[in-house]
Amino acid sequence: MLTRVTFALLVLVLGASLAFAEDAQPETTILSLGLTDRKVDKTDLMKRMILPVPRYDTGGIAYGWVANAKKGDHVEVHLRKDGTSLVHNLRDVTEDDTDVLLMAGKTGVPAGGWPKGQYTAKVTVTRGGETIAEQETDPIPFE
Repeated sequence: MLTRVTFALLVLVLGASLAFAEDAQPETTILSLGLTDRKVDKTDLMKRMILPVPRYDTGGIAYGWVANAKKGDHVEVHLRKDGTSLVHNLRDVTEDDTDVLLMAGKTGVPAGGWPKGQYTAKVTVTRGGETIAEQETDPIPFE
């Protein structure tokens, strides 16, 4: 009798755990964010290698890599100078549980080089009109 009761309780607990696990959704997370002088891909970012910092006479690319985006999420990345967006890129996510790598910037050099100032990369994830994830890099000069 005790064995049957123990078994029934075990089935109930495991069943509830499995149901909870199925409902649990991984949190949308910003995996990587930065500035570099060239386009990047997920392989570059997974290696956790140090990417070259943009200079006044190189390209300037802001990148953001977001994990577990949901269908309908709005992902935006900005290359900013002194708090003002210079170039941005956005994507509306079309499938659940995708990861999104988005870049904004220029692979070429602006005429006369990049102006002096403090540059940052900023990524924002919006769901249903509400910001659910946002991050900005520390400012760096393009020397």
